[in-house]
Amino acid sequence: MRILIVTTSYPFIKGGAEIHAQRLNVALQQAGHQVELFSLPFKDYPPQNILNTMLISRLLDVTEFASKRTDLVIGLKFPAYLIQHPNKVLWVLHQYREAYELWGNDQFTTLHHKSQGHAVKNAILNADNRAFAEARKLFANSGNVAKRMKIYNQVDATALYHPPQHAELFYCDLANTYSSYFLFPSRITPIKRQTLILEALALTSQPIYVKFVGTADNDAYMTELALKAHTLGVANRITWLGHVSEEAKRNLYAQALAVLYPPYDEDFGYVTLEAMLSSKAVLTCADSGGPLEFVLDNQTGLVAQPTAQDIARCMDALWANFTWAKMMGQQGREYLFQMDISWESTIRTLLA
Repeated sequence: MRILIVTTSYPFIKGGAEIHAQRLNVALQQAGHQVELFSLPFKDYPPQNILNTMLISRLLDVTEFASKRTDLVIGLKFPAYLIQHPNKVLWVLHQYREAYELWGNDQFTTLHHKSQGHAVKNAILNADNRAFAEARKLFANSGNVAKRMKIYNQVDATALYHPPQHAELFYCDLANTYSSYFLFPSRITPIKRQTLILEALALTSQPIYVKFVGTADNDAYMTELALKAHTLGVANRITWLGHVSEEAKRNLYAQALAVLYPPYDEDFGYVTLEAMLSSKAVLTCADSGGPLEFVLDNQTGLVAQPTAQDIARCMDALWANFTWAKMMGQQGREYLFQMDISWESTIRTLLA
């Protein structure tokens, strides 16, 4: 088949959604299809830009190119998934969250404060409802995303998991494993809650060390975090590694004691799966969303309350008992393999 993958990107920012689209492209080609990946640049401020890009998406004609029909369109992200096609399958990574579960949340969003905010929110809801009704099949990136779609759009989407990039290359370094650091690998942005880990670190009783991997969406936020670390007196107990190669990241996973991943209401989160593939326990939070579909409390990791005090308690417990941390990491790897998440099964489901 001739398949067009349509998604949205924020230029110069790369995260899990971009990796997802690229891996889907590769998997479809390996399955013998002719595939193109179309990524629509998206700038969501001022709010009028959201409406403009929505309109562009609806007006695009992707039914054929060079007199050759596009057999299937797979839509991933808003507003690109609004593109019309008679044979469209949606695999929703996430919706425009500021119009849904983040609406009114001053910590992570500002749309509700804008003069056009309510009008844009309603336009997004109506456009999503129409796009979902047009789709031949409707999938979500995770159970958490499917749950949101049920709550806000009254549609039933099937959760469809997929493996992280280079899943087969993650490992546990048996010679140097469980070195004396926790790893927090993630894009550095407020909703991932790096600040919560800094606050927790200041409350720990054990000599805990944390390595942060990832780049900041906003340089000002990175400066804010560095200042906060100094103010809390924990700057000498952390390292900001920034961007690292995929190989270096896997090595960091392999030698970590455990992995920290406390985002707020995450859609899916590759970090959880990467940690489990590396036989590492995951410390997440009760409101972290997607990771909770994999982290079983006291079995494959720990689920803390989203407070610095409770996270500090869990960090101290793991640091003081590496045998326990090792056991949960091993159980996590076994649990993930039992789920049998593969691109082969994912492609079969998407194209059925």
